Amino acid sequence: MGDTVEAAGAGPGDGLKKGTAADRVPPEAIRAVPVRHWGRLVGALVVLALLVLLVRAFAGADTIQWDVVGEYLTHDTVVEGALRTLWITVVSMALGVVLGVLLAVMRLSDNQVLSGVAWGYIWFFRGTPVLVQLFLWYNLALIFPILDLGFYRDEMNDVMTPFLAALLGLGLNEAAYMAEIARAGVLSVDHGQTEAAHALGMSRTRTTRRIVLPQAMRVIIPPTGNEFINMLKTSSLVSVIQYEELFRAGNIISSRNLAVMEMLLVVTVWYLALTTVFSVGQYYLERYYARGSQRALPRTPWQRVRTNLGTFRTRSVVRKEETR
Repeated sequence: MGDTVEAAGAGPGDGLKKGTAADRVPPEAIRAVPVRHWGRLVGALVVLALLVLLVRAFAGADTIQWDVVGEYLTHDTVVEGALRTLWITVVSMALGVVLGVLLAVMRLSDNQVLSGVAWGYIWFFRGTPVLVQLFLWYNLALIFPILDLGFYRDEMNDVMTPFLAALLGLGLNEAAYMAEIARAGVLSVDHGQTEAAHALGMSRTRTTRRIVLPQAMRVIIPPTGNEFINMLKTSSLVSVIQYEELFRAGNIISSRNLAVMEMLLVVTVWYLALTTVFSVGQYYLERYYARGSQRALPRTPWQRVRTNLGTFRTRSVVRKEETR
C-alpha cells in the first residue's frame, strides 16, 4: 500500500524531467528518396527516339539540297518578305485590337441598337473564312467600280491594293475575336469592385482605367498574344491576293530555281524564328500582369533551367552518398 502511495505521490514534475532528458537525444536524419516515375522516363525516351528518327530522315534525304537552304535564308527577297509579313501582322493586329475593344464596349452597352450591331458584326466575321473575306475585299471593284466619297473619287482597283485588301481582310476579321476576348476580360472582374469604386466617388472612366482594366488585362493578354502569333501565320493567306509576304517570296524564288522543298524549309525557319521571338515576349508580358494575383511570379525560362540543374546536382550527390 505504501509503495502504491509513493508511486502515486510522484509529482508530475518528475515525469517531465525524465521525458525531457529522453527528448534531448537528436532524431535520426530523414533520408528523402525521390520517387522514380518510370512511365515518364519511358515516354521521354520514346519521344526523343521519334525526334531523332525525324531529324535523320530529313538530314539524310538526298533530294534536299541543304546548301541551297542556307544560301537563301538571308536572301534579300526572303528578308523583305519576312519584313512585309511582320508589318502586315502588326498593322492588322493593331486595327483588330482597337476595333475589337470598341465592339466589346458596344456589346456591353445597355443600348440595344449598339449591342445588336456589335453582335451582327461578330456573327458575320467569325462565321466566314478569312480566305473568303480576303477575296471579297480584293474583288470589291466588281461591285463598286468607282469609289466616290464626295471629297475623293477614284477607281476601286487603284484604291484596293493588295496591302489594303490584306489589312481589311485580316484586321476586320481579328476585331471580331478581339471583341469577345476583351468582353470576357471585362466580365471577369467582380462587379462589386466597380460598385465600391462608384461609392467612393470615382467616375466611370476612372473606375475603368484604374480598377477594371488592370485586372482584366490578366485575362486579355494571354489570348491576345496567341491571336498575334496566329495572325503572324495566317498572314501567309494574303499571298493569294498578290501581296508579296514571306510565303509568296518563297514561292517566287522556287518558281525560278525549282527548289520547292528547300524554299519551304527556308520559309518554315523564318516563321519559327518570328513566332519564337514573340512567344518569349508574350511570356514576359503575361508575367508582368500576373503581379498581385499570385504570391510568387512564374519563373523565367532561365530560372527554370537553373532550378533543374540544381535539382540534378542534388540528386547526383544523394546517389553518390548512397553508393558509399
